[in-house]
Amino acid sequence: MTNVFSDNRTDTASRVIMAEPQTIYQAFLNPKSLVSWLPPKGMSGHIDNFDPREGGTYNMTLTYEEDQPSSGKTSENTDVYQGKFLELVPDKRIVQLVIFDSKSPDFTGEMIQKWLLESITEGTRVTIVCENVPKGIRKEDHDLGLKSTLENLAIFVE
Repeated sequence: MTNVFSDNRTDTASRVIMAEPQTIYQAFLNPKSLVSWLPPKGMSGHIDNFDPREGGTYNMTLTYEEDQPSSGKTSENTDVYQGKFLELVPDKRIVQLVIFDSKSPDFTGEMIQKWLLESITEGTRVTIVCENVPKGIRKEDHDLGLKSTLENLAIFVE
């Protein structure tokens, strides 16, 4: 079997958001909030089985909007994944395991996603670090998606 993570790629994005770390942390732990800001531009989301505690899991389906070119990981127009909360440090850090539901070996495996919240004078610096990014996710697309998600989060909490 080929190791789809042979290059162990790490993608990151960061943005200063004019909100307190507590506000951002809570936006992550409420499924209705999370599904409203997490999907990047051009996608919508649906969450099942949300258990926001260390060791807890959730399932999310991201659907490409009709006018968007789609190349979903699960089907032509969807990305389905399971998230597992590995670490929850209130107002500081959220670490989760992301497992895509895909038949393609380019998207299989486990990606670690860290959300780091740093209180600064202007608000909160939010940094997303994605480790072991599957090779099927183009870096350019991932970078755009991460920036879009941070923009959505800023709009949601500011």
